[in-house]
Amino acid sequence: MRLGIIFASACAIVALSAPARSAALLDYVGQCVPFARAASGIQIFGDAWTWWDKADGHYQRGETPRAGAVIVFARTARLPLGHVAVISRVVDARVVMVTHANWSRQNGERGHAEQDVTLTDVSPDNDWSTVKVWYRDMEGLGSTAYPTYGFIYGKALAHGASARPARELTSSDPDYVGALIDAYR
Repeated sequence: MRLGIIFASACAIVALSAPARSAALLDYVGQCVPFARAASGIQIFGDAWTWWDKADGHYQRGETPRAGAVIVFARTARLPLGHVAVISRVVDARVVMVTHANWSRQNGERGHAEQDVTLTDVSPDNDWSTVKVWYRDMEGLGSTAYPTYGFIYGKALAHGASARPARELTSSDPDYVGALIDAYR
């Protein structure tokens, strides 16, 4: 009986710490990793910057953004654990929208989910190895350029099941014009 109570308590803690794949996905407040896992369906665990290596041999990886893919930010002084975000829309060759958590402050706190946020490729070789991200506090692209490893796609290799992105990944009416204005002003 005691073991059953401990197991039930552990399951409740896990359930509360990970976002549900439901309409409440965008109500999530917490770290980017559990959010990206729920939003993309890609089942990788660990700090965000470790996702790139952990995907090797399990999921396809590449340098081209696709809706539902996870972009993996490298670890830096500003991002000691890295960051992961899910591509919600491809706008043009150098501009995408992402849905992610724990980036901008909302109501004075970090951790909130944001949908269809502008992310632009600022790499010199147009390979998405360096990006800038829309930041709510500035109401535009942040001034910092972040290094990335690339994109992890939901297509599993070998015998794994392919990931299914959450239906709340993108809105029904994303602001493409606003994303382009943010990226090119």
